[in-house]
Amino acid sequence: MSRRRDAAAVRGTVPDVVVRRLVLYLRILQDIDAKDRPYISSKELGELAGISPPQVRKDLAVFGEFGKQGVGYDIDYLREELRDILHVNRAINIVLVGAGDLGVAISRYNLRRFARERNYPFRLVAIFDNDPAKIGRRVENKVEIRPVEELGQVVAEMQAAMAIITVPASAAQAVADTIVRAGIKAILNFAPVKLKVPPDVRLHYSDVALEMEQLAFYLPQPATQAVAVREGTAGEEGEGTA
Repeated sequence: MSRRRDAAAVRGTVPDVVVRRLVLYLRILQDIDAKDRPYISSKELGELAGISPPQVRKDLAVFGEFGKQGVGYDIDYLREELRDILHVNRAINIVLVGAGDLGVAISRYNLRRFARERNYPFRLVAIFDNDPAKIGRRVENKVEIRPVEELGQVVAEMQAAMAIITVPASAAQAVADTIVRAGIKAILNFAPVKLKVPPDVRLHYSDVALEMEQLAFYLPQPATQAVAVREGTAGEEGEGTA
């Protein structure tokens, strides 16, 4: 049915856009009940993903041959192969730094998904902050907020592989440096600032405010006239400290 290439051998040559599409394919496959339809064609998968069938086939061919001509892809099989390629077929321990409103919201979301979804791989094992009033509290009555000084020790003990930064921009670089020293090689940064990390550390950004500002450009003019921009320095309100 399949001739799988060694994912490790091609990993460094795969463009980011292909990886993003693989994640999308997997999400679609996870929403399909294979009991009702065991196979899916590249045309059907492409339509659901908003991607052309040739591009679907090309993306999957980077890692091997997964389908049968004239039949399509075995949904269960392709789903498990993609989970293995993306390293999400096992639990991945993560830590979060910054227990403000955003950090706590992300923590709750993560903990609830991990508790209810059997295949959700991201297990939050520790939350860190420098605010003495927050240290010792538990999010969802599960994960304790700990001082940032303990991050290196906890990462080693819990074998954490990924970190999320949800601190103010002014503290983000120092937090990133601490995370890198702890040995973590994958960071998701929510702070609105560009960070510097070593070449062997993978750094991704997520900025909700930036996305909304870009989206605002496309609003019709009358929709924007009724909104008064407030003066102030609330940009870091509700963020964690570090």
